[in-house]
Amino acid sequence: MSISGSRPGESGFLGGYDPVSFPLFAVTVDLAIFTIRAGLLAALLVQRREHPYRGYWALPGGFVQADESTDEAARRELAEETGVSAFGGHLEQLRTYAAPGRDPRMRVVSVAHVALAPDLPDVRAGGDAAAARWWPVEDIGLDDACGDGLPLAFDHARILADARDRVRAKLEYTTLGAAFTDEPFTLADLRRVYAAVWGSAPDLGNFRRKVLGTAGFVVEDQRSPVAAAGTAGGRPPLLYRRGPATTLHPPLLRPKDLPGPRCATARSPAGSAGTG
Repeated sequence: MSISGSRPGESGFLGGYDPVSFPLFAVTVDLAIFTIRAGLLAALLVQRREHPYRGYWALPGGFVQADESTDEAARRELAEETGVSAFGGHLEQLRTYAAPGRDPRMRVVSVAHVALAPDLPDVRAGGDAAAARWWPVEDIGLDDACGDGLPLAFDHARILADARDRVRAKLEYTTLGAAFTDEPFTLADLRRVYAAVWGSAPDLGNFRRKVLGTAGFVVEDQRSPVAAAGTAGGRPPLLYRRGPATTLHPPLLRPKDLPGPRCATARSPAGSAGTG
């Protein structure tokens, strides 16, 4: 870090600088945390205990402390919300949301992040949350044409939709899908990840050719001791681990028959997550 005293006149300027002459605002981080539960893409939501939006479901997150960066705040909130102190999944910044009025308390700028990992544990509410649950993304109704989707606090429906679309797109041109799988995994396990995230499974033949034909997408581990499914048994399936490759070229395109917007039906939390 440079020292202001080495720049003539700057120390005097800073001595008379009054930061409160400008409107104050806060910086927060919001986390769109995804995992696969019961074969479905699920997102972690918390139910707000206090105003504003008391009783509404929201993305986990919180205010950035004075002594931390937004990345540090995101990792701190991630550990607090998931109970995983050493998060081994994928975490990346999504975008910044800064529309005036997005928070009724004051001007709040949020730096949203996307996090994903396989088999994240059940969650319990803490802090100012009344409940915490894994929700199947399809039950939240982000694309609900009938306006019956689960109402989320603040602009969190938009953030969650943007995060879901980011993950869907990244599965096309990166190897990120493997970050949703526990190692070692079979190709069938990996294909089920794509089916859960995209809402439709990729063509089996094309998928196998793409995964096995991309150097470093997966690395063979060992043959499973469990026989292949079927009444006649068969040769056990191969097991794989994540390889060093990060990009796919050409991309693995999503099926064209993805389900379109629909009216939401009965909503239920994913799996058997705790409610705090």
